[in-house]
Amino acid sequence: MQEQAVNRFYSDQRTRGRVRGAINEYLGFFDESNGGDVKARQAGYTTMINHYYDLVTDFYEQAWAQSFHFAPRFKGESFDSSLARSEHTFALKLGLAPGMKVLDVGCGVGGPMRNIARFSGATIEGVNNNDYQLTKVRKYNEAAGLSDLCSGFKGDFMDLQVPDEKYDAAYAFEATCHAPDKVGAFKEIHRALKPGGLFAAYEWCMTSKFDPNDTEHQRIKKGIEEGDSLPDIATIPHTLEALGAAGFEVIESHDAAGACDPETPWYLPLVGETNSLLALRRGRHGRFLARRMIRTLEALRIAPKGSTEVSQMLGAAAESLIAGGELGIFTPNYFFLARRPAQ
Repeated sequence: MQEQAVNRFYSDQRTRGRVRGAINEYLGFFDESNGGDVKARQAGYTTMINHYYDLVTDFYEQAWAQSFHFAPRFKGESFDSSLARSEHTFALKLGLAPGMKVLDVGCGVGGPMRNIARFSGATIEGVNNNDYQLTKVRKYNEAAGLSDLCSGFKGDFMDLQVPDEKYDAAYAFEATCHAPDKVGAFKEIHRALKPGGLFAAYEWCMTSKFDPNDTEHQRIKKGIEEGDSLPDIATIPHTLEALGAAGFEVIESHDAAGACDPETPWYLPLVGETNSLLALRRGRHGRFLARRMIRTLEALRIAPKGSTEVSQMLGAAAESLIAGGELGIFTPNYFFLARRPAQ
């Protein structure tokens, strides 16, 4: 199922030569016996995130297409439709329209950017610190005929290097969870917005059901962090406090994952569905087959050393996300809409 992703990813000899080193350095950020802790991840977040997305982007595309996020979903609605509906909802909440300039914070390979630009007609610039993903952004924008509305630029959302008050609006789909300092990230977005500008996001958060003294809860939290390149998952109150400290006025906030119908929880795609080949790849069955295939390719020296560990890491992360969702201690879809106050 994921053989094409493996072949594309490992066809570049430079990639083949650096997978072992990249996965070792990445996992070192989470090795508590060797200095891997929250402070180390916060200090080295740029390296950590770049290693992560260099290693996993092609695999994400094989299972997730071009929108790397979750979404609240209704019974009878496909997963892909729920993603598009969420992206269109962001455009409506932000009041996007032709002529507006919008910042996509952590744009990935640009799936949400292109859907929102088509829907609203707004001009969108995506910031991303990963060169490999930015190459894909340019290619996909051109293929979609959207290069006039959509673009990506190399940058760090902790220090955007753009003029003050450049953007009419901003949004982030499960991206600012990677920030080593939420207040700092939100301050930088606040600075880049025009007075009165709106900022909407889905944020990964530990919910009120999370008990920091519960060993199992902590195990799940760490599993999500290690498998998804996160320094330290914030609580909902911490996220809202950070927005306020950055100068934002919070207009609306709620756990959008709570809008899911019982039959279609946000983590259902990770458990497994059979309504499409893409859905099969996302679930447990697809991950099992992928691990077996990659282990064989590594044994045959077709895939480089370290490939199996990447696959295992992604599989473990998926199981941690499922466990967090089933217990209700974690949400990937805490929604907020905030405004930079008008001067």
